[in-house]
Amino acid sequence: MRARIALAGALAAALAGTALLTAPAATAAGPGPDGHAGTKAAMEAQVAKGVPGMIGQVTEGRRVWRATAGVGNLDTGEPRGAGDAFRVGSITKTFVATVLLQLEAEGRLDLDDTVEEWLPGVVQGHGHDGSRITLRQLLNHTSGIREIFEEKEFRDKVTGPGFLKHRDDTWTPRQLVRLAMNGKPTFEPGTSWSYSNTNYLLAGMVIEKATGKPYATEVRRRVLNPLGLRHTVVPGTDHRIPGPHGIAYSKLLVEKPGTEVYDATELNPSLAGPAGEMISTAGDLNRFYAAVLRGKLFPQRQLKEMLTTVPVGAEAPGIRYGLGLMTQKLSCGVRLYGHGGGIHGSSSEAVSTRDGRHTAAFNSNADWTGDSEPVVEAEFCG
Repeated sequence: MRARIALAGALAAALAGTALLTAPAATAAGPGPDGHAGTKAAMEAQVAKGVPGMIGQVTEGRRVWRATAGVGNLDTGEPRGAGDAFRVGSITKTFVATVLLQLEAEGRLDLDDTVEEWLPGVVQGHGHDGSRITLRQLLNHTSGIREIFEEKEFRDKVTGPGFLKHRDDTWTPRQLVRLAMNGKPTFEPGTSWSYSNTNYLLAGMVIEKATGKPYATEVRRRVLNPLGLRHTVVPGTDHRIPGPHGIAYSKLLVEKPGTEVYDATELNPSLAGPAGEMISTAGDLNRFYAAVLRGKLFPQRQLKEMLTTVPVGAEAPGIRYGLGLMTQKLSCGVRLYGHGGGIHGSSSEAVSTRDGRHTAAFNSNADWTGDSEPVVEAEFCG
């Protein structure tokens, strides 16, 4: 994922998916007879710029369009499959927010409850105070809680050469939050906005506390199974990507010229946990975001809460963040809702119009190059 917002360094950006809706400087070629020629051309342009391969799927009502560009394997030249599974990174956050909104609708928690009420003693130290932070502030990143990627011990193990030694390590959300507490908050709760993966590690812990079951179980029971998202999984510590998939090419989230490219297809996804561990397909993501925006997963009151947004700052004018969902108006006036996500060897974006009728999801099997912005512009503005 390419960063357009000043997050906590390049690694945080790679797992955050916070700025994939910014409008590009120019729009790709307009659509041809099938309505998606411009989108296809924009995908091919990304491959020409160095992306190994890209896949995309668009749904408009009952019409579905699929396309691939480039390859899934640089050694064999095998193309990517339109139905390939891939790691979705921070798109996981929309699933987590959905479950918390469902729990609120059931009266099992309130988004204005404090973190301390649900996780006593977890958020404290170096100025952190969970009694002053609400669950809502976790979901919209206004908590001020320190980003886990600012912690050197963690960063050294999941980026650069350290990743190769520690890719099989298992991390728990509680362990990661404890590391994040080693530094000061970014700001006073509710006074600003800053993307922090730590927020969603905590959100997953709250789900477990409220239900007595792991957040992954609740995501499957409440979202994946009802929607029939058969190709979407919450992998936990499973290193593999189930089903057909290409190779995930990574420069280990180190943006330096000449950095070697590695196969990062298999890794222990607990390094991301509720902040970014999930695996899906373009088709499943389109179905999910359509269901969210049509209010099929929770009452209208909760949908309104999800769509109540805050600005993300001067670094990304026009982008606003709700509860696990971003929104931005494109150059042609179309407003999109969705999320982006990046993790080792994978950059993804899933967006939709407000009515859920026009959805699009794209993935690149690389983490150091590629830009989905022109592709999205071509699809919705071309």
